[in-house]
Amino acid sequence: MAASTAPWTSEMPTALLVLADGTLIEGRGLGATGSAVAEVCFNTALTGYQEILTDPSYAGQIVTFTFPHIGNIGANDEDQEDLNPAARHGAVGAIFKAEVTSPSNYRAGVDLDQWLKRRGIVAMSGIDTRALTALVREKGSPNAVIAHAPDGVFDIDGLKARAAEWSGLVDLDLAKDVTSGQSSVWRETPWVWNQGYGEQTEPTTHIVAIDYGVKRNILRLLSGLGAKVTVVPASTAADEILAMQPDGIFLSNGPGDPAATGKYAVPVIQDLLKTEIPVFGICLGHQMLALALGGKTEKMHQGHHGANHPVKDHTTGKVEIVSMNHGFAVDSESLPEGVEETHVSLFDGSNCGIALTGRPVFSVQHHPEASPGPQDSHYLFRRFVNLIRERRGEAALAER
Repeated sequence: MAASTAPWTSEMPTALLVLADGTLIEGRGLGATGSAVAEVCFNTALTGYQEILTDPSYAGQIVTFTFPHIGNIGANDEDQEDLNPAARHGAVGAIFKAEVTSPSNYRAGVDLDQWLKRRGIVAMSGIDTRALTALVREKGSPNAVIAHAPDGVFDIDGLKARAAEWSGLVDLDLAKDVTSGQSSVWRETPWVWNQGYGEQTEPTTHIVAIDYGVKRNILRLLSGLGAKVTVVPASTAADEILAMQPDGIFLSNGPGDPAATGKYAVPVIQDLLKTEIPVFGICLGHQMLALALGGKTEKMHQGHHGANHPVKDHTTGKVEIVSMNHGFAVDSESLPEGVEETHVSLFDGSNCGIALTGRPVFSVQHHPEASPGPQDSHYLFRRFVNLIRERRGEAALAER
């Protein structure tokens, strides 16, 4: 069935976004051809589209970019955030307002359209992203199918049925799809202007990172603070992790419903908490730490996705601007005695951090590694390393 001609152009639309309620949005297709079913969200970041689209936390999602001009700087091999680009872990769809232009940046290796094709990401441009953002804000993140057909021929009834039938992210464990296949050692350190990434050759501490969909820059920042980082799959047992004799344990970010991933991850975390080893969690790792401590998580109306979110750190009294990417949140009211709320969103008051009273265990909902976004919360990595150093009787690193 051919889609009707869009009212704003004389061209035949080559891409469709079909919402679960039957709403049909037409545009110009780019990136991979075919279709993908996922949840639609919007991201308010002005830069860093490549990092966003390769963040494994976006698995099962179609990202609408509120900034109109995406693709101007092209794409390169350095700004990937998933561990295994060949596996294409990250967003399955992307939506832009303006047509993607040729790149103009000295770091560009390929234009965005070609890069999207290589990644298997179905994309579309030429739509009113402000109107779509308002729809998500008012009605919540909808399930949808994004489709790209260069000939403009679509089975619209089939796409509508597929969007309506998809069960969504609730109860969906996506960490198993994006986690590492085997353990590995990470040594790459943060990027330096005109030098690229470095290598940690003389580590002073050992951190085991449980990979639920970890971002590269998290591992780089840990490595840059002197850590040998051993990355292990999400299903790794507690006794295997402890056998590696870690000085610290990191619970990574990742996609999907924390309650679903928690069915196998929470018992492992609970066993690890029986030791005195410092623990730090981010995003999905934060949510599952809360579950392991007796709290609950809940699906958010529209989630938090962007690089301009104000969060207050109750431990310092400071307000930070941070990156966020999550559609589930920890229910503050469910936190048991002995678990302190350390961070809170100043947008909606939702929980953004917890700590276990009297123990070297803490986590945050936001992304202190940025990529993209501000670096206000980089100090949290030093806070984690300092807990390790304190346990070993060593002098602390300066937090800033």
